[in-house]
This record gives sequence, structure tokens and C-alpha cells, in this order.
Amino acid sequence: MPATLTSATAALVILSGCMTVHGEREMLPAVSKAEGTKALTRFTDGFNQAYRHLNPKLNPSFEAGALLAIDQAGIKAAHALRPQGNPGFRALEFKDPHFTVPKQAGWPKYFIADAVSNRKDASGRNTRWFLVFSRDDIAEKWRAVYFAQFPGNKAPELKTKDGYAEAVPLGSGSGLTVAPGTLSRAYADYLNTGKGSVFAPGPQTDGWRAQRAKDARKVGSRIQWKDTASDHQPVALRTTDGGALVFFSTVYHQQQTMFAGATISVPAELRGLVVGPEKKTNRMTFTTVSSQAVTVPAKGSGDKVTILNRREGKTSVEPL
Repeated sequence: MPATLTSATAALVILSGCMTVHGEREMLPAVSKAEGTKALTRFTDGFNQAYRHLNPKLNPSFEAGALLAIDQAGIKAAHALRPQGNPGFRALEFKDPHFTVPKQAGWPKYFIADAVSNRKDASGRNTRWFLVFSRDDIAEKWRAVYFAQFPGNKAPELKTKDGYAEAVPLGSGSGLTVAPGTLSRAYADYLNTGKGSVFAPGPQTDGWRAQRAKDARKVGSRIQWKDTASDHQPVALRTTDGGALVFFSTVYHQQQTMFAGATISVPAELRGLVVGPEKKTNRMTFTTVSSQAVTVPAKGSGDKVTILNRREGKTSVEPL
């Protein structure tokens, strides 16, 4: 049965004596509790500054990877609407933080920080944010690369040994039905073709393809989609059932074509993402980065990949 990730992580890094990794071969904890707390604080401070001033130049100081691509584009678009910033922005706050730390050798290294935010869901319940932090070198600062929320603030129970999580290899040694390193390509291929039996039915798999088919042809308009694998490296941690919780991203392009003589109007909230000068056209391409948190079953289990959370953001708009 799924358990809250907080219960799985409560015992993970209560150990304040964890060492920062300096070796390339020895398996050591990726981060100490003190350093993890500092990384979460840096993220929170940077997040509040960026959203208060609507300054996309601030995002790379506390984010990287897929999360940077999504959030930076969102702030860039918001800045075009409100160049004066958003001084009334309600500061993000966290409480009850926990840290899920694997032992790792080599780079990059990563860990998960999860904490209760002061943001509420539709039911009025405070949401717990799950942030994956990573860095590629001892001299770099930790930056958040993935963000997810789970229904009921619950996530799969992670396998632990001596208080530490297990990092899953991205290649053939993963022991999973789909290696984490190929998951982005597998998901993109499925969305493009509908072929294969890797992914479980749901709103982000067959449900999404059905919605796309419904939206593809409307009176006077046609929409085409093309999904591609992302260059952003996935992150995978072993679950107690032998599978893994995997964070990965994809990119998709959406081309809209109106009837001859028509003009597609770029929504005001996306004008800051237009590539080149705006022009009257009946064809437009929208590029979107999509970030997923999924469970991947162990090889031979007979189960399928289940998408637990998906978050996306448009990153560019190009008149054709």
C-alpha cells in the first residue's frame, strides 16, 4: 500500500552527521541534513524574489533542468504583462521539512526535500511540495530540478537501508520494466503513436491522447502534436516493491492552423514568449516542457508505468 513519503523519509536524514560527498567512487550520502535545509531555504528565498519581481534572470540561481525551463518561461510571460513586478505576491513558506537522501558515487548527485507549503489545494488542504535537488559538482550550489505534488500528499514508499534511499541506475541495470534513462523517449513515442503497453491507462496517457484527438479538428481549425524526448536527466529512487519513483521530462510541440485568411491571436498571458516579432498568421507553434513523476514497476512484475503527477509550462510561441 502507498504510504506518505514523509513517513518514509522521517527516518532518512534525521542524521545530522552525514558528510558531503567529496569522493568520486565511494558511496556516501549525497547531502547532510544541514546542507539540505540550506538548499530548501535558498530555493524558497529565490522563488519569492523571482515571483515578487517577476524577474526570470533570478531562476537559474535556485532552479535547473526541467523545473527551470517551466518556471522561467512562466515568469518571463508574467513580466511582459506586469513589468513593474508583483509586490503583492504572497511569500511561499514551508514547514515540517523532510529529506530523502540516497548514497551515491560520482556526479550528478540528488536528494528530495518535501515540506508542507502555505499553498492550498481545491479542498482547502495545505499541499506538500516534493522538490528534487541536484548538482553536478562539489563547487555548485544545490538547485531544484523537479517539482511534484501528489493526491492526498501521498507518494510511493521508498526502500531504505540504514536510513538512506537507494538511487536507481538510469540504464540497463535498473531492474525495471523501463530503464529511467529511456523513459522520456518511451513516453514521447507512446503519445505520438498510441502503441505499446508500457503505460497504465489514465488521464495523462490514453486519456490525453483521446483529448488531443477531440481537439485536433474543430470548425476552421486543426491542431497537430509532436512529442520528443527531453535532454534533462531523470532521477530515480527504489520503492519498497522493487520498482522506482522516477522524475523525468518531455517536450511537445503543438501546431495550430486556422482556415486561410484567418489570424491566430496570441493570448496576452503568452505574448512574452513569442519568438521574433508578432505577425498576422494562420499558423502558430507552441512549445511546452512537461515534467512527470511516475512509478515504474520491477521487471517481470506484470505491472505498468503509472503517472502520478504531471506539470507543464509553455516555453515559446512561434508564428509561422
